[in-house]
Amino acid sequence: MEIVQFFIDLLRDPRTFIADWIHTFGPIWVYLPLFIIIFAETGFVVTPFLPGDSLLFAAGVFAADGGGLNLFVLITALSIAAILGNTSNYWIGRKLGQAIISSGRVKALTPERIEKTQGFFEKYGMFAVVLTRFFPFIRTFAPFLAGMGNMPFVRFTFFNIIGGLLWVSIFTLLGYFFGGVPLVQNNFELVIIAIVVVSFIPTVAGLIKVRLAKRKN
Repeated sequence: MEIVQFFIDLLRDPRTFIADWIHTFGPIWVYLPLFIIIFAETGFVVTPFLPGDSLLFAAGVFAADGGGLNLFVLITALSIAAILGNTSNYWIGRKLGQAIISSGRVKALTPERIEKTQGFFEKYGMFAVVLTRFFPFIRTFAPFLAGMGNMPFVRFTFFNIIGGLLWVSIFTLLGYFFGGVPLVQNNFELVIIAIVVVSFIPTVAGLIKVRLAKRKN
């Protein structure tokens, strides 16, 4: 239960955790826990619940003047984490994908989520690797299913790099430029909740659309 509470608290208020890490580890080593979390969110198909968007936004706040983090190092390190995470999940899907789905042990891999992610690939092709970066849960399953579907690795890597750079840069820069605004500072938890809610809207809408289509059929 402690680990569950840890992730709930991290999702609710990542700013406090990053501040504690800076105080405990120092500004140099704080990149390590950030790297691990961003890598793990898309690196393993069992960790779609990790707070990527809100963590990037909060990290960007600490890259502003006096925050202790370097913006260039932050974006570079976390982009590498995001790219390597997708690459790891791609190969897990390619080597073990069907066996994992057949076992039924990964409860997050529901038929609706798999169908929604596959729909992205059917509709957008390789660009789905970029687009799914901005959809919580789906961004964890996308590289897994890309590997399971034997998407050419070189082409996957090209779009994976673009998607990783865009995702990390956009959310980190949002925190960097707007995290210091008094309205945001004074209502930071509400801002984080808003980021999470807005991020989930397209995913939820897509799942509802899939269910309605199924009922119609």
